[in-house]
Amino acid sequence: MYSDRKIAGTVPGTEIPAMGSVSAIERAIVATGADTVIVASSGDLPPGGVKQISWALEAGRQHLVLAPNITDIAGPRIHTRPVSGLPLIHVETPRFSAGQRFSKRLTDILGSLVLIALASPVLLAVTIAVKATSPGPLLFKQERIGFKGEPFHMLKFRSMRVGADKELKALLEAQGTSEQPLFKVKDDPRITRVGKFIRRYSLDELPQFFNVFGGSMSLVGPRPQIAAEVALYTDTARRRLLARPGITGLWQVSGRSTMSWEDTVRLDLYYVENWSLLGDIGILLKTFKAVLMPGETAH
Repeated sequence: MYSDRKIAGTVPGTEIPAMGSVSAIERAIVATGADTVIVASSGDLPPGGVKQISWALEAGRQHLVLAPNITDIAGPRIHTRPVSGLPLIHVETPRFSAGQRFSKRLTDILGSLVLIALASPVLLAVTIAVKATSPGPLLFKQERIGFKGEPFHMLKFRSMRVGADKELKALLEAQGTSEQPLFKVKDDPRITRVGKFIRRYSLDELPQFFNVFGGSMSLVGPRPQIAAEVALYTDTARRRLLARPGITGLWQVSGRSTMSWEDTVRLDLYYVENWSLLGDIGILLKTFKAVLMPGETAH
């Protein structure tokens, strides 16, 4: 805020100095040496207020930025077009063209084949380690909900003792998260010694390259969840199912197990509605870094 006084406190919750009312914009620019004025909300301005602010700025040296009330929309979907003298912001509806779907599927097929070949020594090593240290099947097959709500069987190297699924409900109730659609158990007692290692470095996920090659998954996309979790979805969260589920995704490279359910939904929806091939490549590169240096976010 701006007024005739030099300082009128700070913006609530911050240390940003408040300089008074909008009428003191010019004096505030001189006092602070600012080269940019950002209008975060034009609703409180009188008619023509934004235009008056722009007239007060020095051409070529000082700039005016308007922040529209829209979030989580990528730049290519936003266009400014003048209509009857008004600069209107047009937001394109999210959609995959036939070319985009083809390029993503082709990338998945070629990428999964290359990664299976490169990871074959690791696949063999994990196979031996799991079979030698824990009785039970090598692979864990679990029904997950995929593209457009269709169920499929997701593959993993088994990292838990046999019968671990039957213990999940009691563990979730014990930690008070049975009503959240992100069934994660911290310090999970069901995980085997080898399982803890392969989960930390995401080696248990390697068999999902075969899911990708078969078409039930993609290299990048929202992580698939079990039916019990999907049953807790809101209408907003169900939009995660508009994309093929992925081995990795935007929220996996943004915090992994430390993120709240609300944040994971927000990031997944951003991915679904703003997909691009370059974005997928960026997420894959960040995934390799997260796997090699997992830190405290991997469980």
